[in-house]
Amino acid sequence: MPWSTADIADIVAAGLRRQAEREDAEQAVYGFDSRDELGLHPLIRQALADEGLGVWPEQRYPGDRARARRSEGKRCDLVLTADALPLRDPLVTGTLFDQQPAADPLDAYWLEVKTVAQYEISGPFKRYSAELLATVTEDVKKIWSDTMVRHGGLLLVLFTADQAVAEHDLAAWHSRCLDKGYLLATPSIRGFAIGDRIGNGWCAVAVFGVRGV
Repeated sequence: MPWSTADIADIVAAGLRRQAEREDAEQAVYGFDSRDELGLHPLIRQALADEGLGVWPEQRYPGDRARARRSEGKRCDLVLTADALPLRDPLVTGTLFDQQPAADPLDAYWLEVKTVAQYEISGPFKRYSAELLATVTEDVKKIWSDTMVRHGGLLLVLFTADQAVAEHDLAAWHSRCLDKGYLLATPSIRGFAIGDRIGNGWCAVAVFGVRGV
């Protein structure tokens, strides 16, 4: 299928917006912006799966999938496939287990996920800038380093005090990546207001294409 960062951003933003609306209706003490990164993954996976995509967490990158030991190799946060098909496993190709329809890993979309919040339950996140400008870049390196990936990108969910902060910080991060030689495509960015429970009043969803569109 033709992958689109705009479509992925739309789907994830819509799913997170629905979560925000549920929390407002429930008058939740804390919102989903208080979750850590792994705590947000189920919400993101569900939003994508609701659109009929295959969503496969913690899959080995194409360059490492042929290793005999399944515990070896770099892993990607989420791999998306069309029609909810599982990824083809090279270790069973040509065997009796290779009978079911499966997606070629080279046709899948390899998506690293990163979330950063300006505020935590305890107050301002002191490592906000460092996390955004340094740690997030490592996820881009993972995608870029596997030359077998045809379609891949970074999903960055950013929680900030307001829209202006989110737009400024996303632009600064993108510029920093370009300065370091990572040729990221212009991001697809979606955003919406969230209930300010701990200091964050805006949720930005940005998908940066790293390989392919």
